[in-house]
Amino acid sequence: MNFSLSDEHILLRDSAHDFLRREVDLAPLLTPGASSLQAGYEAMWTRIAALGWPGMIVPQDYGGLGMSVIDLSLIVKECGRFLAPSPLFGTLAGTWAIVAAGTAPQQAHYLGPVAVGQCKLALAVAAQDGDCQTPHGNVKVMTSSEGLRLSGTCHYVVDATTADRIVVAALHEARRRFFVIDRRAPGVEVTLLDWRDITRQVCTVGLSDVPAHLLSGDGHDVWPWIRDRLYLVLAAESAGGLQAVLDDTAAYARERVAFGKPIGAYQAIKHALADLLALTECTSTAVLYAAWALSDDPHAAPLAAAMAQAYASEAYRDATHRSIQVFGAIGFTWEMKNHLYFKRARGNAQLLGSPAHQREQIVRMLEANALAQTAFDNPLAREDKKETAL
Repeated sequence: MNFSLSDEHILLRDSAHDFLRREVDLAPLLTPGASSLQAGYEAMWTRIAALGWPGMIVPQDYGGLGMSVIDLSLIVKECGRFLAPSPLFGTLAGTWAIVAAGTAPQQAHYLGPVAVGQCKLALAVAAQDGDCQTPHGNVKVMTSSEGLRLSGTCHYVVDATTADRIVVAALHEARRRFFVIDRRAPGVEVTLLDWRDITRQVCTVGLSDVPAHLLSGDGHDVWPWIRDRLYLVLAAESAGGLQAVLDDTAAYARERVAFGKPIGAYQAIKHALADLLALTECTSTAVLYAAWALSDDPHAAPLAAAMAQAYASEAYRDATHRSIQVFGAIGFTWEMKNHLYFKRARGNAQLLGSPAHQREQIVRMLEANALAQTAFDNPLAREDKKETAL
């Protein structure tokens, strides 16, 4: 197992870094009362689409780039470093849902326009309390002479405002299924929430007798497969944000002078910066391992993804808080970027469940693995299991 990046990976990462450093402008958000409407979502998307990023995870058979999860994580990490405001998260989520749940003809129909940047997606899966793991009945599926219809409310839908199509999760035939709706269809009402992170648009979507197309290629619940990849996206964003927070805080500690010398020379600040470095390095390692597992080891992937998100979200939150303390009073002002990273960290820690919830998932997976190993190592347990089954 080799965790060093190849020359191609480094070139991809550096190209994304240079592009985002040049194109992302957070200045409109550094004024009191700013909202995500001033973030430049559409303009940023146009530039991203020109690079082919919407098609990163679209299979090559449908016109996409078919990039690996490792490739994706490097680009997403740079997006998190610069807090790039764009509907990339929603499009990635919707794309994975269609890849996992759609038939080959459905994937060709829906993903072709995504690959060339002509269609943006969003994924609606959360309940009113934010729970994404348990199938819920917030959206009802009805059958009419004209086909399937959806009615209900979708909560915490990322990037629904700018989406062209929304993939909606709903209970159908006693299990969670995924449906595609047209964002502009009659009966669809999207309300932009007053979300804490103003670099990301989070919405409520109301549905009233909306025509829907069932993604019929899923023979089982595909949500865990989708969720693990979204965990990686959030963790990679957090890893990039952590790196930016570390760089900005270290630069400020070198420039800010107190009592005749830079504050970085004082032991308390050195300890704070050392803690930030440790959090950043551990998060990057967890993200890279999760990306590798999702690419090459499906058995280890769920555990690796949950561990990466659980650690990264808390590390990012703690680091942004510590950074504000190093900056002092100026770190609380609108004119500084600190609050944007702090709000992104808090948002990332809640979008797909809290770190505590992910740790519960980790414990359950470890227990299941231990039981399976015990049964494998104990012939008598295997025989008892066979007898019980009979």
